[in-house]
Amino acid sequence: MPRSSRTLPLLAALLLLPGLAACSATVAMEPAKLANDPACANVEARLPKTISGQERRWTDAQSTAAWGNPASILMTCGLEAPAPTTLPCRTSDGVDWIVDESRASENKYTLTTYGREPAVQVFLDQGVASSGDVAQALGPLIRDNLAATGAKCTSLSDATPAPEPSPTTTP
Repeated sequence: MPRSSRTLPLLAALLLLPGLAACSATVAMEPAKLANDPACANVEARLPKTISGQERRWTDAQSTAAWGNPASILMTCGLEAPAPTTLPCRTSDGVDWIVDESRASENKYTLTTYGREPAVQVFLDQGVASSGDVAQALGPLIRDNLAATGAKCTSLSDATPAPEPSPTTTP
């Protein structure tokens, strides 16, 4: 075999190597209990390619998604609807989100839809991705594809105050 015909495949492989090295590995995730709900498939089929400048990556579990390398946004669809909570709740584009800020000192936040079945949960690194960008990117998909249960975010100030006790007299 002439020398030039041996070097061509080697040269082609060397040229492809940087492109292959840039590919990111699949993100390992666990599916939620209700991941096979057709509504989750509708959401997953319409997910954006980027959120907060982070590119979407492949995941190995049904009804999950990830963005960023390393993954800075992780989404899971198919959770049971959460019960009322005292955690902050914010509304964006017609979707209520429970915001767990318990790891805020590490820039880690968890957003969970409230009043939607099945529920969606998003873990994000606030140092890389904005919770506002996440809500804006996913809100319309959730609003249009996941059934509203009627539950809405409220604050303590929305609650009806208990009646004041009336004074009683003792005979």
